[in-house]
Amino acid sequence: MGFRVVADFSLCKSNAVCMATAPEVFEVDDRGYLTVLMPEPDEAMRELVERAVDACPTQALRIED
Repeated sequence: MGFRVVADFSLCKSNAVCMATAPEVFEVDDRGYLTVLMPEPDEAMRELVERAVDACPTQALRIED
């Protein structure tokens, strides 16, 4: 069973900490908008995504199982 990455764009300040941690999953574009590139990553990426979620200074990211 997989998991899903969810972003609360009302909380996101586009500081790109998630992108620095997991660039395969998150991208902040030149205009400062976050995109979740891989909303349902492979289970093998869970630990990396968890680190990105934990590192978010505004707590705008979460994982749903």
